[in-house]
Amino acid sequence: MATTLKEKLTKLSPDRQKKIEARTAELVSEEMTRQELRQSLKFTQDQIAQILQIDQGNVSRIEQRTDLMLSTLRKYIEAMGGELQIAVKLPNGQIVTLVGIFETEDSEEKSSITENLIH
Repeated sequence: MATTLKEKLTKLSPDRQKKIEARTAELVSEEMTRQELRQSLKFTQDQIAQILQIDQGNVSRIEQRTDLMLSTLRKYIEAMGGELQIAVKLPNGQIVTLVGIFETEDSEEKSSITENLIH
């Protein structure tokens, strides 16, 4: 008869079991849904709606949709104090962060300042 994972884990030392549990929790915390992220940061949908100046129902839709515009997702993340970054995992395992996707007011302002300095 096959041995279950639970049975295998109980045969490990308590120290090893704790290390496995800690690593499992770490991996789980690295991936969250939008709703889980919001909840982990102690925000309600109403609070996010107020920050974004939309109604709570729209926040719910943002959290449920599987296909969002990047600008909408960026604003949602920024409402919680975060910064959206897009990373690509290449076939060789290398992870590259894409830049220049979002034109924010800050980048437009910096660009304007730079242009004024050049001219």
